[in-house]
Amino acid sequence: MSLTITQNRITDLLATRTQPVLNVYFTAGFPALTDTRTVLRGLQDAGVDMVEIGMPYSDPVADGEVIQQSNMQALNNGMTLAVLFEQLAGCRAEISIPILLMGYINPVLQFGVENFCRQCAEVGVDGVILPDLPLALFQQEYAPVFRQYGLKNIFLITPQTSEDRIRLIDDSTEGGFVYMVSSASITGSTVGVTDTMTAYFDRIRAMHLKNPRLIGFGIKDRSSFEQACQYADGAIIGTAFIRYLHQNGASPESVKEFVNKIIPAS
Repeated sequence: MSLTITQNRITDLLATRTQPVLNVYFTAGFPALTDTRTVLRGLQDAGVDMVEIGMPYSDPVADGEVIQQSNMQALNNGMTLAVLFEQLAGCRAEISIPILLMGYINPVLQFGVENFCRQCAEVGVDGVILPDLPLALFQQEYAPVFRQYGLKNIFLITPQTSEDRIRLIDDSTEGGFVYMVSSASITGSTVGVTDTMTAYFDRIRAMHLKNPRLIGFGIKDRSSFEQACQYADGAIIGTAFIRYLHQNGASPESVKEFVNKIIPAS
């Protein structure tokens, strides 16, 4: 076990990208179990810069009703971490954009942290977002194995995060980005970008963090995406896309239609 991976697509993208980054979240195995690769390929073909694949979990506490329901449907469809890795096997023959897995720590612990990291490296996953994994625990227990397999662990900040902790998270981020949660609420906010949010965005921008920043939660259309990108290096859309998949299906044409509403077709 002497493997060490140094190159990372997230790092490369953020180092070279001159336009705002569009990162789109979708739940693995939703709407149908076999839709994962179809959605992934459709997002890339439509011009998305980065994707976040949700690892379905029975208690997704940071997520709103729409993503919770997509988690339950995916689990009922038969989605598991093992199935997800099977679906992603060989995807790098056709997928070049960065891939993150987003979820919760319990399924990863049950799968085995090193086994999880190894499988991520084998299928070409570049980073992980685990909102309920404490920073201190990650640093003490898991950082070396993440580094060994070339995985970036993405940390979240909120409007309530203290400046000292934001600095600590920034210092602890190695070649990834800081995930700016736009509000203290769960995912799926329908209010768009508010004055309170922009004050928070301004405050973080004034801190001149060393790492790029992507804004998530409440980004749902071209207007809110462009507004968020005035304060950060990009933004993340999740609930709006999950709702769209539920209503319109996961065909390549459907995925492209959604993305073209956010960024003009090239």
